[in-house]
Amino acid sequence: MYNIGIIELEGMEFKAYHGCLEQEKVRGNVFTVDFRGELDLSAAAESDNLNDTLNYADIYEIVSYEMSIPSELLENVAGRIVKAIEHRFPQLLRFSVRVSKKRPPVDGVAQWSRVTLTSTK
Repeated sequence: MYNIGIIELEGMEFKAYHGCLEQEKVRGNVFTVDFRGELDLSAAAESDNLNDTLNYADIYEIVSYEMSIPSELLENVAGRIVKAIEHRFPQLLRFSVRVSKKRPPVDGVAQWSRVTLTSTK
């Protein structure tokens, strides 16, 4: 029997230096990252053992590391995070990563720009 479940880690916040404009590379900006993963949680539901599930502290560590590497595009940042999570957690059936930039530099009012990538088996 399978208990497909969802593990989420939302609102991870970082000061980072992603963007195409020079001011973004120098001054930085506030970014948030959201993770949502689907996997079999049968063993963890029975055992109450961290080794039987996905440790979201490990997800945070991966995201934090990738956010520290400047990129011009949010697509590149999200892609690196997805690749690292795929490598570390092959038990994930499906997951998504959303990277958001606060107050993107546009000619007008915009609270966020966002990129979401989804990985499926």
